[in-house]
Amino acid sequence: MDVGQLHFLVADGDPVQRQSLAAMLVRLGVGSISEAASGHAALRSFDGAIAPAPAAIDLGLIDLALPGMDGLELIRHLARAKCRAGIIIVGAQGRDVLFSAESIARAHGVDVLGAIATPVAQQSLAALIALHLARQEGLAEVAARTARPELTFEEIGQGLQAGQFEPFFQPMIELETGHVKVLETFARWHHPQHGMLDPVDFMAPLRQRGRVDFLDWSMIEASVAGCRALHDQDIPISISINLAPHTLVQASFITQMRACLAQHRIRPDYITFELPESAVLSTDLLFLERLLRLRMQGFGLAIDDYGTGCTNLQALARIPFSELKIDRSFVDGASKSPALATVLRGCLGLARSLDRRSVAVGVETEADWDFLQGMGCTYAQGYYIAKPMALLDFPAWLKDWRQFF
Repeated sequence: MDVGQLHFLVADGDPVQRQSLAAMLVRLGVGSISEAASGHAALRSFDGAIAPAPAAIDLGLIDLALPGMDGLELIRHLARAKCRAGIIIVGAQGRDVLFSAESIARAHGVDVLGAIATPVAQQSLAALIALHLARQEGLAEVAARTARPELTFEEIGQGLQAGQFEPFFQPMIELETGHVKVLETFARWHHPQHGMLDPVDFMAPLRQRGRVDFLDWSMIEASVAGCRALHDQDIPISISINLAPHTLVQASFITQMRACLAQHRIRPDYITFELPESAVLSTDLLFLERLLRLRMQGFGLAIDDYGTGCTNLQALARIPFSELKIDRSFVDGASKSPALATVLRGCLGLARSLDRRSVAVGVETEADWDFLQGMGCTYAQGYYIAKPMALLDFPAWLKDWRQFF
């Protein structure tokens, strides 16, 4: 899909501003543009995006000060109707007001690309449109995956027993030096009928049965073995493994980990466990003790998806984590969005103040990379660097990467 295939709506009560935005879209290659001079007229125009129609709106530019029904009310109506169109908020208000409007729209579940102060700069508008196109490509990939047949818990168990699951590895790069420091593992299933499957295809049945630990232990064993294989090739890299809280609290967890590391001759400080932010918010002292015991043994501990939960500073300070992984929703497009940049800067500052490493997840563009370098982020991870890959492919990829640093 390219910008010429999209249908835009420019909703602005000021005719001069409305015509200026429409002309800007034409210069960017847009061929189909509708206009609305009020909130009620905009809502009628969005009907095509709510109920599929030939003239459905793909992306709307909404001014906050629309007459009749302002932009905030319009967004609320679109959210209730589950409108699928992308939204760009524009307005003459200050950055703080635009940031709040964007945050409220996201909380409503609207697909907000960003907020731009008027007069709108063409470069800023072009960047948000490019973000929309990239998201649509990603949604198409997800749709292709979800079209696959549903798999049962029994089938997944058989696949695990048959050794059909393996970890794929995605590099984390130290931004200051460009060196590859860590590999995060992602589970993949070589299904004999459906080909390569990723977690979206098989996690739900495991969660429903409360047996994510089956997959966790399979990935732990294979990841530690992979770490040993790389060390034997003079690649002394660390491994970061996603872990379900249910697996961590098993009474035998640390004993089994010690045995696994001893078998493959890997020190604990080469292994980091990643837990989602929502999991580490627990007030269960025994759970917190287990986290502390892992750190005492030398393992790393990363808080994943940071920013998606409601962690307060007091709760964060008592968790013995070594890395803060900032959710991709604050990273993707932050170089173009002042609002996202503000949130990202706060996350990075928090990690520094607690003397922890920071990892920016979802680095998709060179602009994201450069922006993160300037903000002092420790590690970067995302498709701009590399997609998750099989262990056998990593040494060749690393050799190519090292040519640039």
